[in-house]
Amino acid sequence: MSRRQVHPIEAESYRRLRARRDTSHLPPLTRAVAERVVHASADLEYFDDLVIAEESVLRTAADALAAGAPIVADVEMVAAGVTARESVCRVRQAKADPAAGLTRSAAAVRMALEEVGQGAVWVIGCAPTALEELLVLDARPALVIGLPVGFVGAAESKAALRASGLPGVSNISEKGGSAVAAAAVNALLYPDLYDNTTTSEENL
Repeated sequence: MSRRQVHPIEAESYRRLRARRDTSHLPPLTRAVAERVVHASADLEYFDDLVIAEESVLRTAADALAAGAPIVADVEMVAAGVTARESVCRVRQAKADPAAGLTRSAAAVRMALEEVGQGAVWVIGCAPTALEELLVLDARPALVIGLPVGFVGAAESKAALRASGLPGVSNISEKGGSAVAAAAVNALLYPDLYDNTTTSEENL
């Protein structure tokens, strides 16, 4: 994959971000994920709210993506925000099953798993029920980016992700959303972001 060209406005934005919070002590991939989430939201509180898997786990997930592991998004807004690769998103085709207690987002997770199988990177930025459904399936993901937003079920579903033992990126509070979820996976899709020899402003 070729190196990404960074626009001067983006470089200046990261310079200002780093002037307000020193991230130089973070391992490269951890730093990339945290900074991209903060950059996408302009919310410095995410630095204290995020719960990010160990660097070795992130590197394994990044290597899986580089080798072609599928990306599954819970909603089309997340899929649209993943800029380097096509994502699988089946929410448009899915149908809710109220009698079974299955929301459309949860049904979409089932459909996507049948399609991609185990070892995918799952990116959930909207629906807590999608994350809840994923946790009860035998998905064996490379990584779960679980950043759904909302006052009902969002914080609880993210806590359940952390308790599950699955490799994940989440946050403690109710906030989240499609933009920050997409930002987190984008951080893993650019090889220059986790090259230990390149941590300058040019490699964002």
